[in-house]
Amino acid sequence: MKMTAEEVHDLIAGALCRSKTSEVNAASVADALVGAELAGQGGHGLRRVAAYCAQARSGKVDGFATAKGEKTRPGALAVDAANGFAYPALDLAVDWLPDAARSQGIAIAGIRRSHHCGVAGVPVERLAERGVIGLLVANSPGAMAPWGASRALFGTNPIAFAAPVEGGDAIVVDVSLSRVARGKIMAAAQKGEAIPEGWALDAEGRPTTDPKAALGGTMVPLGDAKGTALALMVELLCAGLTGANYAYEATSFFEAEGAPPGVGQTLIAIDPDAFGQNALARFAVMAEAVAGSEGARLPGRRRQEIRARSLRDGITVDDALAAEIRAIGQ
Repeated sequence: MKMTAEEVHDLIAGALCRSKTSEVNAASVADALVGAELAGQGGHGLRRVAAYCAQARSGKVDGFATAKGEKTRPGALAVDAANGFAYPALDLAVDWLPDAARSQGIAIAGIRRSHHCGVAGVPVERLAERGVIGLLVANSPGAMAPWGASRALFGTNPIAFAAPVEGGDAIVVDVSLSRVARGKIMAAAQKGEAIPEGWALDAEGRPTTDPKAALGGTMVPLGDAKGTALALMVELLCAGLTGANYAYEATSFFEAEGAPPGVGQTLIAIDPDAFGQNALARFAVMAEAVAGSEGARLPGRRRQEIRARSLRDGITVDDALAAEIRAIGQ
C-alpha cells in the first residue's frame, strides 16, 4: 500500500505511545524512522518499530527519558541520552551544533548511554541544511571481528558526512563499515529471504546465506582489514571519547531483554566559512565534476530523489507490516 509521510509518522508514534514512550520521544523517533523510509532505507525504518516498542515495554529503553546536554568547552557538548532512544539526543546535538560551529569554527557533540541511531546520513544532512558541514560516527553492538580474528569487538559502525553546496542539495556520504548494514540482514530475516553470500559469516566463521545464522555470527567488513581499522577508529571516537559502551559491551538492538545498549555517537560540525575560501562554491565545483562524470552518481542524490518521489507519491508500506505495527499495544 501507499501511505503519506504523515500517515507513516502517526503509525509509528501511535505504536510507541502505546509502548511506554512519551509523546515527545515518540515524535522524535517517528521523525527519524520516516526519514529512513524517505531515504530508501527501510531496514532502519518501519521494520524497527516492533523491536523498539518491545524494548520500551520491557524497560531496556526508557521511553520517558529526557536527553540532557552539558557544555564542557565552548565548542564541546556532552549529551547523556539517559538510556532512552538515540533520536532525542541527536535532535539536541543537531540543534546546538550549528551556532557553536559558526562561533568556534568547529564544534563537537558526544552522546553516551544511547541506542540505535538509524540512518546516520539523516542528522548530518540536517546539519548541512543549516549551513554547516556535518560528520557523524556511531557504534553499535558487536558484529565484526578485528581482521584475522573471530571475536566481534566492533559494531558495523556507520560513518556519515554531509556538506552544503552552493546552489544545490547537500552532498551526503553514509557508509556502514560492514559490507552491508546489519539492518538489511534483519529485514531479510523478517521476510524469510536468503541473503547474498559475502555479506556475513555464521557463528563458526563460515560464509552463510541464512539471515538468522548471520545475525548469530559476524558481518564481513567493508574493505577487509581497512574496514576493521576504521571500525576501531569509530569505537574510540564515539565510545572511548564519550564514556559510552564499546560494541563488545553493548547489548542487542533487536532483543527486548537485557541491559540498555549504552552505545555512543559523536557529531562534528564545521563552519564552511572558517577559512574564508568560499567553500560552498568550491564544493559545488567538485559536485558538478562528479555528477558530470559518465556513469557516476553524486553521493546523496539517490536518497534525495527517493525522498522527493515518496513525498509526492507516497511511501510503499508492506500491508502485513503495517497491520503488525497497528496491533502493537492494542
